[in-house]
Amino acid sequence: MGTDTGFMEYDRSDPGYRPVEERLRDYRDVALHLSDEDIGVQATRCMDCGIPFCHGYGCPVTNMIPEFNDNVSRGRWEEALNILLATNPFPEFTGRICPAPCETSCVLGINKDPVTIREIELAVIEHAFQAGLIRPQVPEKRREERIAVLGSGPSGLAAAYVLNRNGFNVVVYENNLHPGGILRYGIPDFKLEKSIVERRVDLMREEGVAFETGVEIGEDISYRFLKSRFDAMLLTGGASQPRDLNVEGRELEGIYFAMDFLTQQNKRVSGEGIGDETPILAEGKNVMVIGGGDTGSDCVGTSIRHGAKSVIQFEIMPKPPPKRSDATPWPLWPNMLRESSSHKEGCERRWSVSTKNFTGSGGSLSQLTCVEIDWVTPPEGGRPSPVEREGSEFTVDADMVLLAMGFVGPGHNRLVQDRNLELDGRGLIKRDENRMTSEEGIFVAGDMARGASLVVRAIQDGKIAAQCLARYFDSK
Repeated sequence: MGTDTGFMEYDRSDPGYRPVEERLRDYRDVALHLSDEDIGVQATRCMDCGIPFCHGYGCPVTNMIPEFNDNVSRGRWEEALNILLATNPFPEFTGRICPAPCETSCVLGINKDPVTIREIELAVIEHAFQAGLIRPQVPEKRREERIAVLGSGPSGLAAAYVLNRNGFNVVVYENNLHPGGILRYGIPDFKLEKSIVERRVDLMREEGVAFETGVEIGEDISYRFLKSRFDAMLLTGGASQPRDLNVEGRELEGIYFAMDFLTQQNKRVSGEGIGDETPILAEGKNVMVIGGGDTGSDCVGTSIRHGAKSVIQFEIMPKPPPKRSDATPWPLWPNMLRESSSHKEGCERRWSVSTKNFTGSGGSLSQLTCVEIDWVTPPEGGRPSPVEREGSEFTVDADMVLLAMGFVGPGHNRLVQDRNLELDGRGLIKRDENRMTSEEGIFVAGDMARGASLVVRAIQDGKIAAQCLARYFDSK
């Protein structure tokens, strides 16, 4: 590193966020960023560990973190960039939205604040874009094989990136108007501005990747069409079927899936418009968000920007401790309380709460009946299960409920059904060790096969699937 003792000389410095009163007036990125000089200082805090858990254990894309930290600490930005891009095709995404499991497994984090790895990663790629170091890289030679990537979310983009770099002819199909999947339509601009996604897609186009948007596979084009024009297909449609809450009153107006709410707002911000969809707006309403994960947090921030009268977020799991739990020691992902930028903007949060029913009048929602729960471990051991706490039932007034309880599978997919692809017990698409489905020439990657997970894991799975496809053709 630039100094061998940086981890003893310097404290962690987090850039923080724009003031709440300012950022609530727009949908721009809420995050602030350190200067290149300050980033260099933060990079010197890396200990250059003998066993870098951040790299081999914590990072899903296996970033060589000590190596790029070392180069940043010495001001060697281009060398740091080359090391970063060797493992991560999209640092501009992960540097903004990854929860940074690398940092929770940082060795320095055992007894001090961990290195600001994600912030350094983002600084490297953004410095590169600003310095003109990121340029289209068109393969010198093209292969004969053509591959259709069906889905343009993080997994599909990563697969297309790797396949194109290996000389394959790649066409990415997307049913929405713009490529990007959840990056474009699910994650709010205040976390990931869509110009960042567009910049990468434009670069991939210049490198030779073709994008066909507004195309519904199985509806607008058939399997027969794809089979006649492509040598292989890769399914990367994500986990699109949300988990529902099937309780009395679910049919009342005012109860929506979180992703429908977020997608509409992303379309508004980008100027795309929502067409003939019924607007889902939180302005002036008492909003209840059911689900305590990142999607729920995004609903909180979006509702506040809409001008909601109040926002409450319920989570069925117990409230985590303020610091790392003994049950999840280093280097495990820690069980601890996390507060997003949206939570800092004004929101009531409650844990260990389950919703029993919805009530209303005139067909519209007006109230929830809820109950507090305890998580009880069976006497014989095993996983704890929720048990209603006697006498804890209560009601909450609400005009809008946003269901943000995760996803249960890939949802309706004509190609999967028409080809009768084999599914596993969870309804996910089965695949072998080479990422191939039950039908020869059809591969699958990302959440359709793994279940809903982090964007960074989808990126890695797309990379691996692309490598499997390359081996598949090389072995023929």
